[in-house]
Amino acid sequence: MTILGMGAAVVAAVLLGTVLQRVSGTGVGLVVSPVLSILLGPALGVLITNMTTVVSGALIMAAVWSRISWRRFAVIMPAAAVGAVPAAWMVGAVDAGWLSILVGAIVVCALLVAVTLPRLPEWSSTSSRLTAGLLGGFFNTASGVAAPVMVIHAKLSRWDQTSFAATLQPIFLSMGLISVLVKLMMGSVPLDGAAGLAPALLVPAVVVTVLAGVLIGGRAARAVTPTTARRVAVTLAGLGGVGAILRGVLDLAG
Repeated sequence: MTILGMGAAVVAAVLLGTVLQRVSGTGVGLVVSPVLSILLGPALGVLITNMTTVVSGALIMAAVWSRISWRRFAVIMPAAAVGAVPAAWMVGAVDAGWLSILVGAIVVCALLVAVTLPRLPEWSSTSSRLTAGLLGGFFNTASGVAAPVMVIHAKLSRWDQTSFAATLQPIFLSMGLISVLVKLMMGSVPLDGAAGLAPALLVPAVVVTVLAGVLIGGRAARAVTPTTARRVAVTLAGLGGVGAILRGVLDLAG
């Protein structure tokens, strides 16, 4: 693929993920992470995904501010910061092929669990929020995907969907920011670009694309139901996860 074609694919993935995020509350990490992992490699791809969730979370958060549960957020985020540290070390230590397989496997397994999960017994204590934050921070830093962990937590805690979808935005924003900072501080991701696409050029393009996605998503929300948007996100994420696994296998075989 040419540099221009790769750049267009990155922008398309970010745009679609942001639109789905605006309509349903989730979508950026699920769709963008496996696609960017295939295009840019797992370490840089997940880092750009983390940056994307920071911008999308900040923009969407402004539209749902009144429905955010800050009490839940205050418990989840410190645990997420703890979970990010071992994940950042792993990103820097694991071979790119194995990391690609890991990213794809996390996406696929998390989707299978979240989609096929039966009704669970209630677990709404503080320990449930701490566990969700710890696992969410780890998975977000390692693979760019924390949504399935949070969905399982919402089902366990009987979290109202409206409040949950709104509170996910500052959670995604903060997890993304923590993931980026921890990985950069620990030197887990080389910032020398990938296939000619330098992060210094990608980041402004991602910001502009996210802005466009939020605007388009705001209009799409009037015509597309959250359920439909979630189904599209899950389907695309599953395909992307399988693709990331195949890329990792081919990298190791080569």
